Amino acid sequence: MLDHIYGHDVVVAGFVASMIPACRNRGFGKCMTIGVIDGDELVAGIVYHNWNPEAGVIEISCAALPGRTWMTRETIKRAYQYPFLHLGCQMVMQMTAAEDTRLLRQLAALNYAFITLPRILGPEADGVVCLLTREAWQASKPCRRYRHDILDPPAAHERAA
Repeated sequence: MLDHIYGHDVVVAGFVASMIPACRNRGFGKCMTIGVIDGDELVAGIVYHNWNPEAGVIEISCAALPGRTWMTRETIKRAYQYPFLHLGCQMVMQMTAAEDTRLLRQLAALNYAFITLPRILGPEADGVVCLLTREAWQASKPCRRYRHDILDPPAAHERAA
């Protein structure tokens, strides 16, 4: 059974950074995270960083252990409620490798828009800036179907974080 943890930003950000080549050595700096645990094992993490409150934009980075199921309906809800409903963001952005077609398909299903940037990840590594506005998120199939844009009362462990 998966659970979500808060308040372990250093551990979760380090876990995620270790799996993203562009972040391994530099990390994320000041950030907030959501960890996804299976039993007592951290299997995935979501990192919110580069918060620009004046623009209402935050960057999101995610990573998971290979072969682990973690992107559940509940994880998707929590992942986007934090920036859009708790912080009041008008847009989230994410950078991914252009060759990661599986992730790009998943993000397209959430209504992300894409801008390809040649060589942004290195001399032979194109990247894609993935952008999701609040309105596009609210219009996405998961958000409409499961009403992710309406906050549930916080659980006890979230209030304590």
